[in-house]
Amino acid sequence: MGSILHVLLPGRAKLATTEGFADWLARGSHLPAAVPGYLAALAEHFRWPRGPLPAAALIRQSVAGDAGTSLWLSADPAWVQPELNGARLLACGNLGLSVADADSLVAALAETFEAEGMELRVGDAQHWQLRLPAYVEVPSFPEPEDALGADLFEHLPKGEEGRRWRALINEAQVVLHNHPVNRARVAQGLPPVNSVWLWGPGALPEWVETGLTRIYSDDLLEWALAHRAGVDIQPRAALAAKGARDIAVEAAPTVGLLDLQDVQPSGFAHEWWPLIEARLLAGTEIRLAFADGTRTVLHKRHRLRFWRKA
Repeated sequence: MGSILHVLLPGRAKLATTEGFADWLARGSHLPAAVPGYLAALAEHFRWPRGPLPAAALIRQSVAGDAGTSLWLSADPAWVQPELNGARLLACGNLGLSVADADSLVAALAETFEAEGMELRVGDAQHWQLRLPAYVEVPSFPEPEDALGADLFEHLPKGEEGRRWRALINEAQVVLHNHPVNRARVAQGLPPVNSVWLWGPGALPEWVETGLTRIYSDDLLEWALAHRAGVDIQPRAALAAKGARDIAVEAAPTVGLLDLQDVQPSGFAHEWWPLIEARLLAGTEIRLAFADGTRTVLHKRHRLRFWRKA
């Protein structure tokens, strides 16, 4: 079997006008649509024993090594924009916090969560985790990608089951509102960390399996999955630094994954598409997974389908 490269991309419409890429898309083989979303795409490549992906426990184990058998819940720093009739989630994680600022914010929030028997910890500066008591029933929380840009209150757990969690989030927002870290961030023109987003509950799975042999990604969850599965993972820059000529031919067949879920059209056109096309022309099968659920397979021989136009 030859090499295969899976590529995770944003919605197809965002990249479809890229010169050269659009022609290959028209000539490729289109597969049945999959479930939209980043986590759904990851689930096509990784397997674990049961249930939804326990993102918090996996990340905790990867960055701190102390997940154990505890129940964990991601409580990532978030930016919420108040509006006339509610509030909108504008960012979650990756807010450019320093370790010192993250530690300061988490220390301020500690009492709020400890009152409910929970312990808030910094995983890395951009991702925090709650260790929960075993008796806690955790409602369904949407992943950040599903809640970003949406009305915050539409995505909070409803009814009596969600009352405790809505109150916790509200109390956290009160604590964060006037925190010195946020005053300094606003003065610097940076978005405040004025809330937390809860998602990805569960305990560390006994195992994670994958058919991938190599991953290039800057996403912490993918690093956590790769660590648990024992597969080689490197930052995207490691692939970009090789250049098209160096990556066109590999010593042995691989099944790789390149995560470009957050790529911008200009970056894709000038940096990433030339590298992907080089592999394609060298005989690697390219499998594209777009965030909108579109799936397309590209082979070198598809260049002969000249009658298919973009």
